[in-house]
Amino acid sequence: MNKIFKNFKFTKQNIIILCSIVLAIILIIVAAIIMFKPKNNMEEIPEIEGVKKEYIESIKTLSIVNPTSTSRNYAVMINNQVTARKYQSGLSDAYVVYELIAEGGVTRFLAIFKDKDTPKLGSIRSSRHYFLDYAMENDAIYVHWGWSPQAKSDISTLGINNINGLSDSAFFRDQELRNAGVPLEHTGYTTMENLKKSAERKGYRTTSNKKLLLKYNIDKIDLSTKENAIKADNVTIKYSNYVEDKYVYDSENEYYLRYVNDEEHKDYATGKQLHFKNIITYQVYNETIADDSKGRQNFDNIGSGEGYYITNGYATKIKWSKTKRDEQTKYTYLDGTEIDVNDGNTFIQIQPKNQLLTIE
Repeated sequence: MNKIFKNFKFTKQNIIILCSIVLAIILIIVAAIIMFKPKNNMEEIPEIEGVKKEYIESIKTLSIVNPTSTSRNYAVMINNQVTARKYQSGLSDAYVVYELIAEGGVTRFLAIFKDKDTPKLGSIRSSRHYFLDYAMENDAIYVHWGWSPQAKSDISTLGINNINGLSDSAFFRDQELRNAGVPLEHTGYTTMENLKKSAERKGYRTTSNKKLLLKYNIDKIDLSTKENAIKADNVTIKYSNYVEDKYVYDSENEYYLRYVNDEEHKDYATGKQLHFKNIITYQVYNETIADDSKGRQNFDNIGSGEGYYITNGYATKIKWSKTKRDEQTKYTYLDGTEIDVNDGNTFIQIQPKNQLLTIE
């Protein structure tokens, strides 16, 4: 080494060459540091409205839904009339399902899907205006087949991104059901692939930065430790003389098996009984719209009240509040702390006032 430097001549040309070599070595070292530097996962997490990245990072291993995904939800109106119920398809893929009264004592579902490729969804029925509130609180593209006059007006006034079976090629009639004599209005279906293509054709926004409706926890939620906890192995939620839901706790699998009118509630596509990890139930006043010949309903769902959160064999009282139609419903324990729910699908039962609710 000494011999090299001894023979080195500090000419202008040699100095330039030496500086170039040193600079090249520095650049190579810097590039290597950048290339092999451990990635900060937090930098890859998108901004979600009102949610700190640290919290999203802590729950990103959820199985029910990916909290870091910016894909927009789809909210699908599902037929629950008795003739159509046994042909319901795709509910197993929904991570949240709402049930509300429609008219004549019949209920309908609003099923929320995120990042799914469900091959068959339905049967799909027409919109009712208060269901829009729950599509908006999930920032979802609203999927329906037809509409009431009130819903049609609100969809236009509120600028709801919607896909309508009356005019969109995303939908189809199930010919096998038609051949079996099932009435036409109960045979309308779609696929998630069709809905995504339709949303793109319509130029709808397909991403969202809105936080999830519910606060999930990867750690097991044990309600038995809550002050007012009660055992909840059997739950009965009556909507009318036509619809009564029941849940039976399966302690081995730690979820609730669902029944309607004492019959197993099954997904027609899979043939399996529907089950849910979490149940949220509360009552809201409804009334028939004046001069509506079909008996359609108004729903007094802006406000607050009490209900129950049910999971893992126990129930506890909670409070719910909704300040505006497009604002998310907040669910808290009685002390005002936001509830965390177990990692799993959730059924939100919004029951008419003064109907039967039993938890035992």
